[in-house]
Parts: sequence; C-alpha cells; structure tokens
Amino acid sequence: MKHFILTAAAILLGINTLTAQYKEITLTEYLYGYYSARTVRGIVSMKDGESYTTLTGNQVIRYSYKTGEIIDTVINFSAIDIPVMADGYTINDDGSKVLFYSNETSLYRHSFFADYKVYDIATRRTTPLPGSMQRMASLSPDGKMADYVVGNNIRVLDLNTHIETIVTTDGSINHILNGVPDWVYEEEFAIDKCYEFSPDGKYLAYIKYDESDVKSYTLQYYSFLTDDYNPQANYPINYEYKYPKVGEDNSKVSVHVYEFATGKTTTADLGTETDIYVPKIQWTKQDGVLAISRMNRLQNRLDLLSYDTKTGTTKTFFTMQEPQYIEEDVVKSVTYLKDGKSFLIQSEQDGYRNIYRYGMDGKLINAVTLGDKEVTEYYGTDPAEKKVYFSAVGDNTTQIAVYSVDINGKNRRKLSTQNGTNSPQFSKNFKYYLNFFSNSKTPRTVTVCDNTGKTIRTVLDNQQLRTRLESYGGINKRFFEWKNPHGDRLNAYMVLPPDFDSTKKYPVLVVGYNGPNSNYVNDEFEFNWHNLLAQKGVIVASTDTRGTGRKGEKFRKCTYGQLGNLETQDLADFNKYLASQPYIDGSRIGIWGWSYGGFMSLSLLTRAPGLYKLGVAIAPVTSWEYYDNIYTERYMGLPQQNVKGYKDNAPLKYASELQGKLLLAFGSADDNVHPQNAMVFAEALVQADKDFEMMQFTNKNHGIYGGNTTRYLYGKFIRFVLENL
Repeated sequence: MKHFILTAAAILLGINTLTAQYKEITLTEYLYGYYSARTVRGIVSMKDGESYTTLTGNQVIRYSYKTGEIIDTVINFSAIDIPVMADGYTINDDGSKVLFYSNETSLYRHSFFADYKVYDIATRRTTPLPGSMQRMASLSPDGKMADYVVGNNIRVLDLNTHIETIVTTDGSINHILNGVPDWVYEEEFAIDKCYEFSPDGKYLAYIKYDESDVKSYTLQYYSFLTDDYNPQANYPINYEYKYPKVGEDNSKVSVHVYEFATGKTTTADLGTETDIYVPKIQWTKQDGVLAISRMNRLQNRLDLLSYDTKTGTTKTFFTMQEPQYIEEDVVKSVTYLKDGKSFLIQSEQDGYRNIYRYGMDGKLINAVTLGDKEVTEYYGTDPAEKKVYFSAVGDNTTQIAVYSVDINGKNRRKLSTQNGTNSPQFSKNFKYYLNFFSNSKTPRTVTVCDNTGKTIRTVLDNQQLRTRLESYGGINKRFFEWKNPHGDRLNAYMVLPPDFDSTKKYPVLVVGYNGPNSNYVNDEFEFNWHNLLAQKGVIVASTDTRGTGRKGEKFRKCTYGQLGNLETQDLADFNKYLASQPYIDGSRIGIWGWSYGGFMSLSLLTRAPGLYKLGVAIAPVTSWEYYDNIYTERYMGLPQQNVKGYKDNAPLKYASELQGKLLLAFGSADDNVHPQNAMVFAEALVQADKDFEMMQFTNKNHGIYGGNTTRYLYGKFIRFVLENL
C-alpha cells in the first residue's frame, strides 16, 4: 500500500458568502491545472555530466547544466523514419542510442505494456523491438543489445545483427513470470523490472516467480450496451490475477543467470528456506559477481548474498536483523562501490535512519551519516567515491534538505539553502543537480546548483502563479505542534479561510494518511481542495500521528502489530485539541481519507464514536485480513501469531458502533484494496441498522479516475462535507 493523497475537489454549495474581494476557486480551473505549478519533466543526465535532456513537445532536447542553452535536439520523434508520439525514453551510457516507447497501457501501479523502439543517432534508423505488448525494455551498457519481456518471457535483440535471443520460454499468465514481478512484489517492493545486464554485457541475471500456489482474486469489468446488438456485452468480463493475502502462499522465487556466449542458464543457491522474498538483484563491481537481497517472511531479516558466475557458488556476506521489520527502501538503497570491496546501506542501528559503509566481508567500516536528522533518500557518490550525496530531515521534521558528506563520515554539509522541501536530480558525475524546491509559501522553483550547493541559474520560478493565487485568497497554511497525552510532540497544520476571524467559530475537516513511515504534514507548496474548502469557511487540518516517519525508529515502529490503534488514539486526541481552540466549533469536526486514510476515517467513526461528526472513507481497508501479505505482515506479523492485533484493530469489528455521517466510496475494479473491504463493511452497517451513503465507481481502480469520474467523485465528496458538517 502506497501513500495515496487526494489533490482535487469540486464545490457546488457554500456555507458562507464568498468574500467579494477574492476570486472563486472552481473545479474546472483546478482540473485544467490553473492552480498547479509548472515543472521540468523527463530529465536524463548525459554521460559527460555537463548536459541533460528533457522530453519537450515530442522532442528530446539537450541542455547545458551551466548555461541552460540548448546544445542540440537529440531526437524529434515526429520526424524520424518511424514517427510516433513518444511516452518516454532513455539514452544509453555513451549517448549513441535512444530507447523509447509509445502506446503505453497501464498494467498495475508501476508496470505497463508499450511499443518499444531503438533509435540509432549515428545512422538515424529506428529498430522496433519484436513482439507485441512488450514490457520493461532496456539497453545493455554498451548499447549493442536491448532486452524486453513479451508474454512473461525475456528476450534480447542484437541491434547490429537483429538476431533475437529467447532467454526464457516457460513464462505464462498466472503461473510463471520471468524478469517482471508479480502483483504484490510490484506494489510493496516498488519494483517493475527484475532482470539486468552485467556491466560487461556477458550475462543477464533475472528473477523467476512461480505463482502457481498463489490464490487468485477475480475482478469484474462491465461492458456498456450500444445501439448494435452485441451479446458479449451482456456478461461482465472476469479478470483473474494472483493476489496473496495475509498468511497465504507467495510466489516461489529463484534467481538465474544467462550467459550469452554459451546460451546456458545457471541457478543461484538461495538456501534451504523457501518462504522468502528476493526484492532486489544487482551486479557488483567484482567481475561476474551478482548480489542478491534475500528477506525472510516476517521481513525483519535481510541477507545479502553473492553469486559468483565463474564458480557457481553462493555465499552470505552480510545480515541485518531487526526486532520488528526492515522497510523496503532500506533494501533498495544498497549500493556496491567501484572498489569491489565495500558497499553502502541504510540502517537504524543507532535509532535513526542513517547510511553505513561495510566491507564485502560484512564488517562495518564506518558510519557515513549519524544523528537524528534521518536520511530520507540516497542519491549516490561522486566518480571518485569520496563524497556521498543524500537527502535528510532539514531544520525540522516537516522539511527535507540536500546534503553531502565524505564517505568516511566527515565534513557533512547542507547543500540546499532554502527551508522547505528540496528534491534534487544529480548529474551522472555529481557535478551539478537540478533542485526542485517549494515550501508552504513558495510555489515550486527549479534551479541548477553545483555540488557545493551554489545556485548557478534558475530554470523556472512560478512567480506568476504565486501572484495569481493571491487573488484567490492565498495559501494561509499554518504549521504548529501539539502534544498528545503520552508526551509526543506531533506535527500539524491548518489551512485557514482567507478572511479568517479568530472571534468566529469554524468547522474543521481533518485530512491525512497516517500509515507507517508516511508523512502528510510537509513544508511544501499546495493549492488544492484545502484552499477551496477554506474559501467556503471550513478549516482543513492534518497531523502526523505516531507511526509516521522522520522521527526515529522508536516513534515509527511503535505501531507494530497493532496498525490503527495508536493512530486512532492520536486522531481522537487531535479532535479534542482542535475543539479546545476558541475559533473552532468542536461539534462540527469531520475526518476523511483515502486507502490507509480511509481505514483511519472508519476507525475514528467506530472506535471513537461521537468525536467526529462525519467521515469520508475512499477505498478503505476495513480489515487487515483482506489485504496483501507483504505490506500487512511487515507491520503486523503473521495473522496466525497475532490474532488479537488483526481482529482488535479492524473497523469491521466495530461497524455496529458507528456514529456520525459516513460516505463510503470505492472502485469496482480496485486491484489493490479490493471492493471486498467496502462491501463487507457496508453489509455490517446494514445489519447494524446504521445509516450511511455509498458510491461504487464502475471499472475504476484504486485511484478512481477517468472520464467524468474525477469531477463526480470530488463534487459528491465536497457536497457531503458542506451539507453535513
């Protein structure tokens, strides 16, 4: 389950008269991006480290980092020998070839099918990759080969001879997947490609998933009748896919290496334990040595294995063990250094997320970062591997800053100069980075900085947007801390009406997500439905409860085994804190959320009945027994060993205690949080004779979007709040 946050809304009714001096925020303007900040997309750093490319107007244009001047147009997709409208692209290391795709069709959260092609810049010729419905194509480091998946099998095309090599042949739907993950791996380990060329191009390593024993879930898609007689539209289409729920079987995983010279495939020994996860494979800088990340079912042990392709032997060289769990981003952060003797990994061994350097013998060399300013993202090292670049907590835990530090842990330096949320994209040689910055008062600005943090130039600043939004009443977002009864200081914010009067009483809508290691209270620019509601006289408030991120391991992992319990307590106390403010009407406080946030809305209406006047729950989990095993077992343990934790923290158990108005909404084709959650909860409410409103959106997934759906959902949502709060 990933953090899902609503960013748009409609307003058709008002609870106060709009102040005459402000323009009215409308759904139409929002949907057309009138309040959105401009940005720079599709950035690819070139090998020289002095230039980068972007996809602009169906062209890949190369710019100088230093001057911003256009160096050249790498490719115009409308003017090549096989013209297309490109959806995305990559460029190989030496800049000789462009891999691009068109006709993208989404599969799950990250994965998609597309038509892939390779453009040779020197010859100006385009080579389509063979087969249909290709997935996750990439180029070999030398640009001589392209790999891709068709029908769950890996293929490789020699771009010089156009000879295709079929690496695997056993792939089949709902059975065997080669090189691409099953649903739950993609969703919870955030991966979409599980095969990789070796640096020298001699080998291709891949993960195989055998999901034969994984239980299926079936979604129904409904056809719409037309004027023509079409009997196929009379019945829904059943879509069946493998979805392992808590306590159930996972795919059996294995790791293989294909050698191009011999055409032989070898299998790495992953040990005798079979109920495992392999969330990552990557080639080390040692010749022919593949690193494999292996986790146990509880996800509280991470083993790093090395597989030597020359000897066919596998050994474990590092183990990390935690009492509760290890997050998936720790696994993704493992980086093997060019010296072939060491690697970097994030760890919480000192109570906060930091970066450590270990030898390939598993022994600690040094802590690269230390302290309570938690690392939030690792970017890499300079070519000499003397400096490490990363993001971490800034002046407070609502802010993110960019840092560098010597690899020996000395000379830590804050590179970003503005307080707020900084997100860098570094050049390949780490000489420059594009910094995407915003805070609650400043729309996104994009600047080019050097690796000391010095700003070289501004790419865009969105200053016109800031001026324009003032005519709508401005941002009016105020941050504060409050203390729960347990002594925890929790971050929070309010978005106030533009004509806020502290002598008046206002209703409040509480919004958030509150899932493990998430953060909703961030010092970043937003102008969305918060401001729309505020303009109508509703204060929007949010708080990060216990279990959220950036405050250390103890704060983050205190919810282990009881998801929803401490978060519900904190949101109940937040309600009381809000009600104690002289300008808030404590009898008119509502709460809403999506996904985990929907789970929290239902938890508050049922487990703390009477505090919140209304709740909106969109695509909510109603019992963790209905959700997938990787996410749920990471934070709850196995259901067979934690029956009480699962049962006692399910809103479904307390449905008969519901108090307040409830709007329940979900998509009928939600492959993530299944419709089962909402349907069963709704039936429990019916049996308890509880009044509620429910909306089901036909053929819509977890995001519930497309066509008029966005406008309809958000309009209904806001009307419900204004009519009942």
